[in-house]
Amino acid sequence: MTTTPPTSASPASASSAFSSAFAAVDLGATSGRVILGRVGPDNLDLTEAHRFPNTPVRLPDGLRWDVLALFQGVLDGLREAARSGGVASIGVDTWAVDYGLLDADGALLGHPFHYRDERTDEVAERVRAEIGREKLYGITGLQHLPFNTVFQLASSRGTVQRDAARTLLLVPDLLIHWLTGSIGAEETNASTTGLFDARTGTWSHELLSRLSLDPGLFPPLRAPGDPAGTLLPHVAAYTGLDPRTPVTTVASHDTASAVVAVPATEPDFAYISCGTWSLAGLELDAPVLSEESRAANFTNERGVDGTIRYLRNIMGMWLLEECRRTWEQENLPTHLPALLADAARAEPFASLVDPDAPEFLVPGDMPARIRDHCARTGQRVPGGQGAVVRCILESLALAHRRTLRQAAELAGRDIGRIHLVGGGSRNDLLCQLTADATGLPVVAGPTEATALGNILVQARAAGLVGDLADMRRLVASTQHLRHYAPRGDAAAWDAAAARLDSAPRNS
Repeated sequence: MTTTPPTSASPASASSAFSSAFAAVDLGATSGRVILGRVGPDNLDLTEAHRFPNTPVRLPDGLRWDVLALFQGVLDGLREAARSGGVASIGVDTWAVDYGLLDADGALLGHPFHYRDERTDEVAERVRAEIGREKLYGITGLQHLPFNTVFQLASSRGTVQRDAARTLLLVPDLLIHWLTGSIGAEETNASTTGLFDARTGTWSHELLSRLSLDPGLFPPLRAPGDPAGTLLPHVAAYTGLDPRTPVTTVASHDTASAVVAVPATEPDFAYISCGTWSLAGLELDAPVLSEESRAANFTNERGVDGTIRYLRNIMGMWLLEECRRTWEQENLPTHLPALLADAARAEPFASLVDPDAPEFLVPGDMPARIRDHCARTGQRVPGGQGAVVRCILESLALAHRRTLRQAAELAGRDIGRIHLVGGGSRNDLLCQLTADATGLPVVAGPTEATALGNILVQARAAGLVGDLADMRRLVASTQHLRHYAPRGDAAAWDAAAARLDSAPRNS
């Protein structure tokens, strides 16, 4: 493993050389934060203004996001940003698919459901049968995931909330509405709903009609870089920001923002945005809507500047974090460096799992589920914590390999290098295993890719940076990157991949 040090965005360079500061509101599945970014011609520096937990709440009717607590965290973060000298604009990104419903007066009708709530499991299959799997994919180009917005809406048919709803806002659009009063739907996130036409880049009126959904529920679309409004008076008063502070539409799907900050200077790159999920794929100019693509369960989501994020969702570091949560409850060690050291010493390929097996989706005792999975598929059951972690990381590396090889084949593209960004880029063992499994060099970093992408789109709207290639060159020249070359026995990885592919699939 080798490293590329930043050339100009070290802490010492955070000075008056920076032209402007931007606030990135970046909400993930377990925490939210407000990041302050200062951008100059050759400088890109981040400072965390505020971090706060994102803790879902189990209510009698299901698992919900505490969106009011999240909005309070956003306000507190913006207040901290104001104390640091103010910001040129604000951008908001979050996870995809989840939404809030507003009534005719603009009031929120209950807390948004969490995508890991189980209520859509059977509904998803009914909708696919009603529309037709091929038809649905031909319009949306989306990977089948049981929690896509279209299935969540189908599960709420006939409910009081659904009947009273007049506007649907995806989570980042809801937060922007509360900041500015404006209504809109950002296109990279809209493209994840299962109600967006992948070819035209608009809401699919055919699907809305087939599913008896009122088109009026769905706001006008916005593109990254579009203005979204200025701060409401009470927001400005609480935060201390100028009420004229603009909120700029960014790529509000966090993965779309992360892909903006992939430090690629070559055209034949693949990316893995690795956090709670691993989003592995390619950046294309047009969607791939073939039957082969549908059968392989690839998704075509919008990126910045009309690009297509051709990828597959893989259950990512969620498996490891749920293991650590369970181990903490059992008073077992959870220090990640120690767990990774134990995993590095564990026997290779002793146990492998399909990370996307349905039993891994919902919260619970993940170590027990992994052991049960191994037992049911006739493998050695991992014993200690190190063996469980090794199983997870090797399984993820194999999933990265399978997904990227399929994406390249289906899109007719070659891959010369993998860029692994996000929180998973800190995991040396995972990065090295991914290089070994794929036989391709891996560039790890930046860790804060989502916040960087959010900030860069704001900076471009302000005229400080150029096109997507310019943004990526700035990231590559200023951020700390690590390089991993493939090593080890390629034949052993081939055998492990064949073993995993031939294993019985669990339901």
